[in-house]
Amino acid sequence: MRLPDEPDVPAQINIVPMIDVIFAILTFFIMSTLFLHRSQSLPVNLPKAATAKAQSSAAPITVTINSEGTLKLNLQPVTIDTLTVNVQELMGKNTEVVVIINADKNATHGQVVMVMDRVRQVKGAKLAIATQTP
Repeated sequence: MRLPDEPDVPAQINIVPMIDVIFAILTFFIMSTLFLHRSQSLPVNLPKAATAKAQSSAAPITVTINSEGTLKLNLQPVTIDTLTVNVQELMGKNTEVVVIINADKNATHGQVVMVMDRVRQVKGAKLAIATQTP
């Protein structure tokens, strides 16, 4: 109940706090998506390439070759003989997938070529070689 001597003040909705909350949520989502594009890999010394391009893929498969020639497929140890079958299993029902080769710069050329040859035998597998910008 209003008293007769109170002035008529129209109802107001203050949207400034709502805008602050929306910008805080937007900032959170922007910052969190920056960490979604990190690929899991083992520490290797990647070669440098000035003309490297970023590859986009929903769920890339990573083959890591360290300086001793040890192979890992998505951080799991694997042999060169079972690499093709394991990549096919990881692909599942995907018709195309990017397979990123993280080869240490001290890995032998022959080892890298063998891995590339085995991955190219998998239908729908696209090769990408990980590098660092100089």
